[in-house]
Amino acid sequence: MNSSKLTCEQYIKKLLQNYRIISVLSDKNDCKTFRIRHKHLNRDLVLNSFPQIVTAYEILCSIKAENIPEIYDCITLSDGQIVLEEFISGITVADVMKSGNYHYRGAKRVLESVCNALDFLHQNGIVHRDIKPENIIISDEGRVVLIDLNISRKISANTKDTVVMGTVGYASPEQLGITQSDPRTDIYALGILLNVMLTGKHPSEILARGKAKKIVKICTAINPKDRYQSVKELANSL
Repeated sequence: MNSSKLTCEQYIKKLLQNYRIISVLSDKNDCKTFRIRHKHLNRDLVLNSFPQIVTAYEILCSIKAENIPEIYDCITLSDGQIVLEEFISGITVADVMKSGNYHYRGAKRVLESVCNALDFLHQNGIVHRDIKPENIIISDEGRVVLIDLNISRKISANTKDTVVMGTVGYASPEQLGITQSDPRTDIYALGILLNVMLTGKHPSEILARGKAKKIVKICTAINPKDRYQSVKELANSL
């Protein structure tokens, strides 16, 4: 949807005639995320406000996947973009880990679902670029959902990433502007995630044992050619 004559602030003000803000989920780098509720239907949504167009949300607006929040609408405005998406009630992997590390079986279940989400994104030409415990929600029904496509990008043939993006510790070498992000960028972060879920530490501090050790080492190879070449290949190794 295009409402380019309105600003994001004006659009939100108009939307809040029918909705009310329940909580601020995020407010950083000029990107704001709110949980909002319809005043009469008591239906909750997530409202994202971005100062630039996040192409991934536009791509996902017309398609659905089990392990990705449903995107209801993308509105291009004079000063940015508003995205309305499904609200997932649950807790993040980071929340789960406050009470202790995962056992391999539990970590495997989560990673298989995240691999499904990433396979869907990669097939649609999207690299997530911010895989971390805070961006994985376990819903009240047990559904594993990968959220936050704010710094995702379309897969392209550019020689390198022009802007350094990603979470410290999870970002791959190519996200430091060395070369171009591609699906193997997300695979690198999955290796870090698996290790953190099992040990509570980055693999540079403590490396997971047993089968997970080999998986983590392949995922986090410095050269992308030495990693798993697809999330399906990684999932099969789990």
